[in-house]
Amino acid sequence: MLETERLFLRPWEAGDAGDLFEYAKDERVGPRAGWLPHRDIEESREIIRNVLSFPETYAIVLKETGQVVGSVGLMFNGQSNLKLSDGEAELGYWIGVPYWGRGLVPEAAAELIRHGFEDLGLHRIRAGYFEENRQSERVLEKLGFRYRKSIRVFWERLGEEKTEHLCVLHAPEYEI
Repeated sequence: MLETERLFLRPWEAGDAGDLFEYAKDERVGPRAGWLPHRDIEESREIIRNVLSFPETYAIVLKETGQVVGSVGLMFNGQSNLKLSDGEAELGYWIGVPYWGRGLVPEAAAELIRHGFEDLGLHRIRAGYFEENRQSERVLEKLGFRYRKSIRVFWERLGEEKTEHLCVLHAPEYEI
């Protein structure tokens, strides 16, 4: 488990399906992150088992209430849609709409980036955001990521073509 001032980052648990479904059913959340809104709580349970159970994928939990409000994770080659080499990971995150604008994602992601560089020995972390997701762009700017390039890709899970802006943060650029 990782910890910040306001958050715990811990592995997802089967009992988190209710909180996951509460936020993941909202059409404003999933499509911005590359997935469709969840249809029912069983789908959320399935996502916990098959997607959110990967190593280095964490539930964002409010210390104050113990409630799961989002997710943050590092994806490695084979988990990411990017081709990653050893020592590289892709950062991904989302948070429920009621918690937008509170600085929780930058706080959670900053701790995961620290963990990636200091504990896991990564040399580069990549991240991307869709053209229409300016909030995610802002998160990456706050974290020190640099724009690398834009690509146009067909996003199978969404069934549409999207422009994705790719960014990178190298270990030497990371500031504790």
